[in-house]
Amino acid sequence: MGMRFVQLSSIFSTTLMAGALLMLPAVAPRVAPVASAYDCPDVEVIFARGTSEPPGVGRVGRALIDSLRQQTSKKVDEYAVNYPAGRLQLGGGDGANDVIKRVKAAADVCPDTQLVLGGYSQGASVIDIVTGTQVGGISWGNQLPAQYADQVVAVTTFGNPADRTGGPISTQSALFGSKALDLCNPGDPICHEGPGNEWADHTDGYIPAMTSQAANFIAGRLRAAGPAPTLTP
Repeated sequence: MGMRFVQLSSIFSTTLMAGALLMLPAVAPRVAPVASAYDCPDVEVIFARGTSEPPGVGRVGRALIDSLRQQTSKKVDEYAVNYPAGRLQLGGGDGANDVIKRVKAAADVCPDTQLVLGGYSQGASVIDIVTGTQVGGISWGNQLPAQYADQVVAVTTFGNPADRTGGPISTQSALFGSKALDLCNPGDPICHEGPGNEWADHTDGYIPAMTSQAANFIAGRLRAAGPAPTLTP
């Protein structure tokens, strides 16, 4: 009787273990991770908004990008430079660093994407820093390393204070001068020195005529540049 009880207990334990194993989830074979695809655009516009504008590309940046999309059949994405844009104008260096970070990321992930840099008012000063353009004889902040310059096809600024204190990007920047367009509305006190200046010429004087002009300039640069060059490590 005792031996029979031991045999039955052994059979019962074996049955429980088998049932427990059947209830365990199947272990999937290990699979090597696959990098997710990134939909790289043909063009990306990196734009710095003006003073006190809410986060985003701002009114001038929006008009420029919309016009560029109308003037080209390319897929155009946008990136709003992340910086304070406060009235004290102390965040230009932060904005320049963010532009540089974005350009480097695009070069690493999307080497065939053509980049456009742009800025309005204080945002134009951000682009001055990136391109090594002096404002009032002062060179400040970090510049974009030269090895990334070829991926930037065009640079456009609006109401750039450098225009009246040393000269625009097109005349000062060795790397970007030939691909830059600085637009100053006549009478804009931020970029124009002389009589007849009106604040409205700065706040309201760039849309739509000058943003369309800049978009046409960028479209021409995109056609002339062809595919972005492949960077060598």
